[in-house]
Amino acid sequence: MVFLYIILILAIVVVCLFVLSFLVYFFNLDMKLTAKLAPLFEKHYDKIDRDKHL
Repeated sequence: MVFLYIILILAIVVVCLFVLSFLVYFFNLDMKLTAKLAPLFEKHYDKIDRDKHL
């Protein structure tokens, strides 16, 4: 009986993760998040000292 509950819980977790990943894919949320964070990344990247010798 405990084994069935474990299988049921695992199945629910897998389905929830699938739905979540599908929503991220469908609404392109990963690229929207990246676009929002780009100014932060650019600000940090611009502060980095670079070796200007070629």
